[in-house]
Amino acid sequence: MPVSSGASFEDSLLQSARAQVANAQRITVLTGAGISTDSGIPDFRGPKGLWTLNPDAERAATLQHYLDDHELRKRSWQNRVKWIDGDPQPNDGHKALFALEARGVLVAVVTQNVDELHQRAGHDPGKVLEVHGTLHRTCCWSCKDRRPMKQALARVVAGESDPKCELCGGILKSDTILFGQPLDQDVMSRALAASSNCEVFIAVGTSLSVFPAANTLPRAKSCGAKVIIVNGQPTEMDHYADVVLNGEISEILPNICSVV
Repeated sequence: MPVSSGASFEDSLLQSARAQVANAQRITVLTGAGISTDSGIPDFRGPKGLWTLNPDAERAATLQHYLDDHELRKRSWQNRVKWIDGDPQPNDGHKALFALEARGVLVAVVTQNVDELHQRAGHDPGKVLEVHGTLHRTCCWSCKDRRPMKQALARVVAGESDPKCELCGGILKSDTILFGQPLDQDVMSRALAASSNCEVFIAVGTSLSVFPAANTLPRAKSCGAKVIIVNGQPTEMDHYADVVLNGEISEILPNICSVV
């Protein structure tokens, strides 16, 4: 299993990945937090990750803590206001993946991210499978009413510290999947189907340690796909890969995806 280590070896790996992408007619992509760090969104478990630097943020990502702790919810709402106000934009990595869709070879982007930067980069929302949901929508835990996140954030800015559902008064959360909350099985089924129906599978910016999303890579491999891993550091599934490229994602992806 080849890994980038040295200029000439790295060049040959880039050329190999580029050739595989150029020749493929069906490409599925899995993305994790690493693709969005160049957009100013921290990852979770890295040295400067959100949970590494702020244990409170990891508590807020656990369903029972979020439901039980009013003060934690208040801090979470303030953090959401700051995140949306920051208005993160797609970076060159996101734009490179859209080039695959523009070429007509993208099966789907399976993403663990909740930032909707793939859609903002131009992807057809129907091709973006958000296995962990989205931060841009709220969901009432009681009645499941869903609305644009900006409506709730406007209430927070106006003075509500922990806004409640306007229909039933239940607890509002972002429409993301927290620890202790089941995934949407329809989305996961579509993600596994997309992984089974590709010639090349590209995993980007993910440690490949969070399941069941990480199952998409061995599924693709078992169905005969070539596997390319692009990440800032080694992953737990590098042994499955035909090419591993470690480095700056927003520099590597344009190199291998923007094929004329």
